[in-house]
Amino acid sequence: MGTTASQLGKDLLSEYQELTFLTKQEILLAHKRFSECLSKEDKNLPTPRVPMEKVLSLPELKSNPFRKRICHVFSTSDMKDGSLTFEDFLDLLSAFSDSATLEIKSHYAFRIFDFDDDGTLDSGDLEKLVNCLTGETDDTRLTPEEMRQLISNILEESDIDKDGTVNLSEFQHVISRSPDFVSSFKRLFCEVYK
Repeated sequence: MGTTASQLGKDLLSEYQELTFLTKQEILLAHKRFSECLSKEDKNLPTPRVPMEKVLSLPELKSNPFRKRICHVFSTSDMKDGSLTFEDFLDLLSAFSDSATLEIKSHYAFRIFDFDDDGTLDSGDLEKLVNCLTGETDDTRLTPEEMRQLISNILEESDIDKDGTVNLSEFQHVISRSPDFVSSFKRLFCEVYK
């Protein structure tokens, strides 16, 4: 894969359009942004990766409380280091694009919130989720009792099979009843290609 927009051939560009929810212009802009994050040495690699630290420095992610989880979820690195290839970067942008389906958005939101990557949202994941959203300062942190009550309320509303966790289908069921999810998802995350 090339490192400049001109090196994205028509066939590859068409393939990316077919496989994502992005327009040709968004893909070209994403490629430009991705290329700007690469070091000179990395630009010469067959499949260059942008290190997670560089991705986290993008203005759109810099203040995002889920920035590291976003990188880990979309990274295909065998090293599990959160680095992104251009195709990983496109997957990220595609999932957060206006054109992505509710099913795609909710799937990735679930994976981002599943901090221990075990396929369920348990009380530990929910506590980390709440802490990310409220901040972890003394002024914003919930008391242990408030946290227990909030997690209990979340599980009461979401845990349909009453196993103490929220699985993907339960999460998607809750999301389907939340008309504000798509706009909240968009606000909570980023539009890196714009």
